[in-house]
Amino acid sequence: MKPPSECLDMVDIRAGIDALDRELVALLARRAAFIDRAAQIKEAAGLPANIPARVEDVVAKVRVAAGEAGFDVDLAERLWREMIDWSIAREERHMGDRKDG
Repeated sequence: MKPPSECLDMVDIRAGIDALDRELVALLARRAAFIDRAAQIKEAAGLPANIPARVEDVVAKVRVAAGEAGFDVDLAERLWREMIDWSIAREERHMGDRKDG
């Protein structure tokens, strides 16, 4: 895949975006596998799906990473909070509980 600076036309741009989208989806699927494993471990340990301190830790780390990458930190936070909410709901389904921490 060409870097954006080497893209000469919209065909190149679209090819790069499509390739990145495939990579992002693959990474999100890997992240979901970690979420599924977390649900198993949390259930065995008697932990709730939602651990607010961990949520805030993840968000803080993402904001730092976004800033370092030159990405909009507020957008990164909004995206991650949505993903975290989805992840907690997924864990709860796997665990069979509806507890909030």
